[in-house]
Amino acid sequence: MGNHILYVEDDKEIADLVLHDLHDKGYECTWLRSGQQLEDHLHKTDLLLLDIMLPGLDGFTLGKRIREQYSSLPILCLTARTAIEDKLTGLGFSDDYLTKPFHPEELLLRIDILLKRYDKVRLDTLTLRHLSIDLNANHIVNTETGREIILTEKQFKIFRFFLKNANHILTKEQIYSNVWQEPYIEGDKTLTVHIRYLRQKLEKDPQNPEIIETIRGLGYRVRR
Repeated sequence: MGNHILYVEDDKEIADLVLHDLHDKGYECTWLRSGQQLEDHLHKTDLLLLDIMLPGLDGFTLGKRIREQYSSLPILCLTARTAIEDKLTGLGFSDDYLTKPFHPEELLLRIDILLKRYDKVRLDTLTLRHLSIDLNANHIVNTETGREIILTEKQFKIFRFFLKNANHILTKEQIYSNVWQEPYIEGDKTLTVHIRYLRQKLEKDPQNPEIIETIRGLGYRVRR
């Protein structure tokens, strides 16, 4: 499965051409005409392709807001604004700035370079729903409140195991083997208690968890 690119561009004719090239290259794409629904897609985005001249909030405003919450998301500004002042403003929050008109091959090359540059960062730094997570530093922040979420050593080991195996259902046996380094004993409630505490700290509504799912009869899963 290819990287997912979120493309914000209000000009349909330009968007159709760019999307055609991106799809041919194997990228999955979501196209938005404005930043109105941007937040709904960022959690699954590998790169943001952002026009500046948009209806409603312009790309400069959107880009600055996104960068504050998603420090590890590569952003490429794609715009007709060529003034040096605009370029400097755009490069203040983005990773690259490409002016229209441009050659399709140049755009694809710049996208490829950005994705490769961020690959290593992505292994250990990620965004999940309202959480910004740095696995190397054992650091989790609620991006909506700005507050750090403190986990115990064991809680972080469990959560790290979930994240490293995102989208896969993990059985209690697998979790015990990897986190406790010992076999699971049927009826042991230790993991259940840890999951409950994790949900209290990580979920917006622990009674209706969206991050750590219970797959009845099988185990647990974290979706990315």
